Amino acid sequence: MQRSRFLVMLCGMALHAGFVCPAIFADEGMWLFNNLPRKQLAEKYKFDPTAEWTDHVMKSSVRFNSGGSGSFVSSTGLVLTNHHVGADTLHKISTAGHDYYKEGFWAKTHAEEPKAPDLELNVLQSIEDVTGRVNAAVKPEMSSSEAFVARRGVISTIEKESFDKTGLRSDVVTLYQGGQYHLYRYKKYTDIRLVFAPEFEIAFFGGDPDNFEYPRYDLDVCLFRAYEDDKPAKIEHFLKWSKSGAIDGELVFVSGHPGKTDRLNTVAALKYIRDVQAPAMLDWLRRREIMLQQFGERSEEQSRIAKEDLFGVQNSRKAYYGRIAGLQDPEILGRKEAAERAIRAKFDSDPQMKKSYGDAWEKIEQTQKTRREIGVQVNVLEGARGFNSTVFSIARTLVRLAEENEKPNRERLPEFSEAARDSLELGLYSTAPIYDDLELAKLTDSLGYLLEKLGGENPLAQKVMNGKNPAARAAELVGGTKIKDVAERKRIAAGGRKEIAESKDPLIVLARLVDPESRAIRKKLEEQVVEIERQAYAQISRAQFEMHGTSTYPDATFTLRLSYGPVKGYEENGKTIDPLTTMGGAFQHATAHGNRSPWKLPDSWQKHEGDIDPKTPYNFVSTCDIIGGNSGSPVINRAGEFVGIIFDGNIQSLVGDFVYDERQNRAVSVHSASIIESLKKIYGAAPLAEELGH
Repeated sequence: MQRSRFLVMLCGMALHAGFVCPAIFADEGMWLFNNLPRKQLAEKYKFDPTAEWTDHVMKSSVRFNSGGSGSFVSSTGLVLTNHHVGADTLHKISTAGHDYYKEGFWAKTHAEEPKAPDLELNVLQSIEDVTGRVNAAVKPEMSSSEAFVARRGVISTIEKESFDKTGLRSDVVTLYQGGQYHLYRYKKYTDIRLVFAPEFEIAFFGGDPDNFEYPRYDLDVCLFRAYEDDKPAKIEHFLKWSKSGAIDGELVFVSGHPGKTDRLNTVAALKYIRDVQAPAMLDWLRRREIMLQQFGERSEEQSRIAKEDLFGVQNSRKAYYGRIAGLQDPEILGRKEAAERAIRAKFDSDPQMKKSYGDAWEKIEQTQKTRREIGVQVNVLEGARGFNSTVFSIARTLVRLAEENEKPNRERLPEFSEAARDSLELGLYSTAPIYDDLELAKLTDSLGYLLEKLGGENPLAQKVMNGKNPAARAAELVGGTKIKDVAERKRIAAGGRKEIAESKDPLIVLARLVDPESRAIRKKLEEQVVEIERQAYAQISRAQFEMHGTSTYPDATFTLRLSYGPVKGYEENGKTIDPLTTMGGAFQHATAHGNRSPWKLPDSWQKHEGDIDPKTPYNFVSTCDIIGGNSGSPVINRAGEFVGIIFDGNIQSLVGDFVYDERQNRAVSVHSASIIESLKKIYGAAPLAEELGH
């Protein structure tokens, strides 16, 4: 049995590398909506998703610009996602007098629903293959620099043409790491208002110790409402609520927006992540975690304003531990190496394939050397780890906006293109509060990081510090800027390059100082690494398509995907882990940990313990293939009904960035029945449950 499972996993990875292999039987894959695994679903589960089913699920699914997924669950614009996906908005609308993030909220009327300052929701409407047009713009005789410019130019043109024609957000998405390009068109909602959120204590019950573990007992949900013309949006496609919810052994589907996977990466690229990229990120996250913890200890108010940032950092830190642990596992990397050797041997045995595709791996290996050479500068400057603050981000955007506006659309940085302009301005002119003391702490710490990484004698670092230590320089920058005011940002933006050139605002001056070197290192990364890798991976993908067609799925790209699998438990350390937990189990879990934080149930739950049915299913696991970005994704049954909502993976799923293993990899969800039970019997929100169909 163990050997057959190993072969299934090896075949799955080899297929991604273009290696001929028997069919995959594991429930693996984050599948494109225009290329679903119909054969696998029909053979294994006797299910064939119709065009109507697919279109309905696609148009019921929602992407959050804050990073996460959700779904429409009523005809009146209700959108369900996770509490931790909504946390950014909960934090931004909170005040010292009302902490929505910590205390929770329920709007009993539409008039009580507070508006999010900068939240954008995207709903996919159509997909168009534009691979031929993108590839036609890049000529064989072009240098990597010329190819990058040509590719970016045609993509910007396609996006602008689509936006002008349809009015829909239009994004050209790179798939199979350059093997295909698809145009995704989205209906966009920007008037989003909060309807319901539970307390942080129950949304993240068990805290960091239980994060990425199972069994779980979390009500990690949050409800927003989309508005149009100042009225609740009228939604045609929304998910109806299942009467029973998820059942053990039932086939379920996850429709969401997985962020990024690296399953198609070559071994050289994976080793770079293992040895350089992931350790650097872990160091950065640990540093930020300590800074935010120390900041939050100063007062209750400072704890409030730092809590959402701290939660995000801690969640990312634990996820990266799982990623790097997977790459440090010789068995996992060994499988990748075996698959790569097999496909390369096949190429070497075929002169034509070797001529067409054989040098792809060498190209990618060479780019990893360039990544090592420029990685620190990329992270500190273009990645802005040396300037980690909201106010610097605003200043950089203003500086670049003025310069990019004077270029033809096809020559602009993608984030400043005409098709992306509305979304950029939504963030730039956000009315979300900016807290001076938090900005000061973040900028002080990151300027110290800049000095550590670039060195105190670095000429740019010396100019950045302006003869001061990090704390003094940060105080000068945060205390002296006026761009915290939205009206001032609009005034500067309207003044264009002349206003930027003449500005004395210290943060504008700093962004202006850093930008030339930051742009230069970005250009080097894009032209000497990204473009070369894109062409090389495209070679591998074309070979795969030549042998198999598009019978497999591309890496995740924060675009809509469908995964599937049964509700199913697993074995861990010789113990059987049941697939479902119960609401009564939450009270037992709290008692087992002495009812102390982070296992202390909120007062609302303790008060209504006798009112709920303790046997109500609470959380559950399935074999659905997910990754970060899937948070908030709806879990649906064959009928397209809502049965749960993704909020986590177990610890064994964290290696899913690189490989899927059905034996223990599990997606963790909140059960639909527990949401209704909580609304009715704990929060007194029966009208909201009725709006959901109960």
